[in-house]
Amino acid sequence: MFTTNPFTPLTAFVSPAVMQGYIILMIIAVAIGTAFDLLHGKKAKFFLQERKRAKAAAKQQLSTVGMAAIATRTLVNDIATFGEFCNRYRRISHVLMFYGFVLYLITTIVLVFVYPTDTRTPVIFPILWNIGVLMTLVGGYWFFFFLRVNVVHDGHSPWRLVRADLFIVTLLASVTFALLLEVVEMAENTAATKVFAGIYLFFTTLLFVSVPWSKFAHMFYKPVVAFQRRVEEADGSSDLPTPTTAGGERCPHSHT
Repeated sequence: MFTTNPFTPLTAFVSPAVMQGYIILMIIAVAIGTAFDLLHGKKAKFFLQERKRAKAAAKQQLSTVGMAAIATRTLVNDIATFGEFCNRYRRISHVLMFYGFVLYLITTIVLVFVYPTDTRTPVIFPILWNIGVLMTLVGGYWFFFFLRVNVVHDGHSPWRLVRADLFIVTLLASVTFALLLEVVEMAENTAATKVFAGIYLFFTTLLFVSVPWSKFAHMFYKPVVAFQRRVEEADGSSDLPTPTTAGGERCPHSHT
C-alpha cells in the first residue's frame, strides 16, 4: 500500500484505454461545464462590462512593468496562498485541498496514461498520489466540519447541505473512495474491488459533470477576479472602499 499503482489492479476488468478515455471525457466535461457556467450564468458578460467600466474610470495608465508586478503579487498572495481569506485556518485548509487535489490529479494522469499495467511503476508516483489524497482529505474534512460559514457563523449542523456544498461533498466522496479502493485492493477480493471502484467512479463523475452547479469553476474565475481587483486598486478605477487597517491591509490583525 502507498507504494504500488492503485490503478493497475483495475486493469483485470477494465482496459487501460477505457480508463484513459474516461479521464479525457472528464477533462472535456470540466471545460464544457465551465464554458456553460460562464455563458449561461452571464459571468462572461459581467466580467466584460466590469472591465469596460474600470477602463473608463481609470485615473492613471499602468506600465507593462506595473502590470507584471501586479500579476506577480496576485500569483503569490491571492492564488498560491489563498490570501482572500482573512482566517488563517481557512487559508491553510484551502492550501491543503488545492495542492493536494492538483497533486492527486497529476499523478493519476501519470499512473493511468504511463504505467497502467506496469507492476514496476516508479515508487515515487504512488507515494505522491497518496500524499495528494491525504492532503485533500485533511484540508477538506477540516473545512467541511469546522470552517464552513454556515457551520461556524450560522450555527447549523455540519450535515446540513446546500447547493454551495456540492463541490466539497463530491470532492471528499471521490477522494475518500479513491483511498478506500486502494485499501480494498490489498485484500485481492475482485468483487469488493469492483464495488468500491464503481462507487469511486460514481462520485468522481458527479464531481466533474456538476461543474455548472458547483463551485468547481470558481478555481478558474478567482485568479482573474483577483488580478482585476488589484489592477483597479492600482489605476484608481476601483469602486470598492479603501481598506482602513494599518498599511492598507484587507485583513485585521485580530483574524486567526
